[in-house]
Amino acid sequence: MIDDSRAKRNVAILVIAQAFLGSQMPMIFLVGGLAGKSLASNVCLATLPISMIVLGSMVWATPISSIMQKYGRRAGFFLGAFGGALGGAIGAYGLIEQSFPIFLVGSFMTGIYMSAHGFYRFAAADTASDEFRPKAISYVMAGGLLSAIVGPQLATATSFAFVTPFVGTYLAVVALNIVGSLLFLFIDIPKPQAPAIDAPRGRTRWELITTPRITVAVICAMVSYALMNLVMTSTPLAVVGCGFEQKDAGFIVTGHVLAMYAPSFFTGHLINRFGVERIVGSGIAILGLAGIIALQGVELENFYIALILLGIGWNFGFIGATSMLAGAHAPHERGRMQGLNDLLVFGGVTIASLASGGLMNCSGGSAAAGWAAVNYAMIPFLILAGASLVWLMMHDRRARG
Repeated sequence: MIDDSRAKRNVAILVIAQAFLGSQMPMIFLVGGLAGKSLASNVCLATLPISMIVLGSMVWATPISSIMQKYGRRAGFFLGAFGGALGGAIGAYGLIEQSFPIFLVGSFMTGIYMSAHGFYRFAAADTASDEFRPKAISYVMAGGLLSAIVGPQLATATSFAFVTPFVGTYLAVVALNIVGSLLFLFIDIPKPQAPAIDAPRGRTRWELITTPRITVAVICAMVSYALMNLVMTSTPLAVVGCGFEQKDAGFIVTGHVLAMYAPSFFTGHLINRFGVERIVGSGIAILGLAGIIALQGVELENFYIALILLGIGWNFGFIGATSMLAGAHAPHERGRMQGLNDLLVFGGVTIASLASGGLMNCSGGSAAAGWAAVNYAMIPFLILAGASLVWLMMHDRRARG
């Protein structure tokens, strides 16, 4: 019988890290656009701070993957927590000084944490047996349920704790990273062994990304994550702009993040039963349904239902695409492909978050018009992802003869 005691201990630590350290992401996504709007000279740039976080995550994806490959997961996770604390401190200073450029620098540094955070799910699988691996990944993803509750409530409680709005939230982020980083002292994941001279080198990055199944997996992951980010980034601005309170936006974001992670308990089972293509396709369809609901009105129930559907659609689309990708490359290609995948995915998310502020604040003369523009912008990308899935299924059918 395989002993998964070490893996279970690592998973427990990563679940706590996901819940505790991970709560900074909904905190920052909730207040980042509002803080940016208070500092930016042009309201079209309100969501630029969130875009800088995602850009930082994209830039750091490959370096952090290489650091973990050479020095181990612990080193990469400590670096992520350091980046999160540094980003929070610089962000707080930028708010105190009322400096948008300084605030943007802090946001970029926060991207270091966001990038490292993305590797929690991969680390959960490192020491797990084949049987325990899917459960390990699911448990760590499900840890986001607690961050979904803790993060928005912390943001609401700290936003106006100081004279300068939102400074308290960014100082709370600093504290979370300092305290939370201590968790990684207890993680027990061996450093990867250096490859032997005669070890298989695998396909080049170009050969990997032009493999049909990998191409479609990356497209669907990019579309799922980018559209989720596009809409979520605009949500606090839309909710407050339509006359509701920040606490309402906090509850909506909480519901959204819960919906992102709650399905993780059974997404893997659905993939095994119905096939990964159908689950990814369902995710894309649910994202489309979220947009349709959002376009029906700007009442609180519309925001709640749309954002919950957005979270479920992201879960099916992103986790399904990740599973599709995992089955399309060899183990010795894993490190290369993980870095490339996150680089491309967060590149798409960066573009989406940049577009979010412009669409929300500079499309029409009201928050409702901007919110409609954000949701209409989903259409071409949903078509792209859906068409790529259909093409892949036709390609596989032809390959089977």
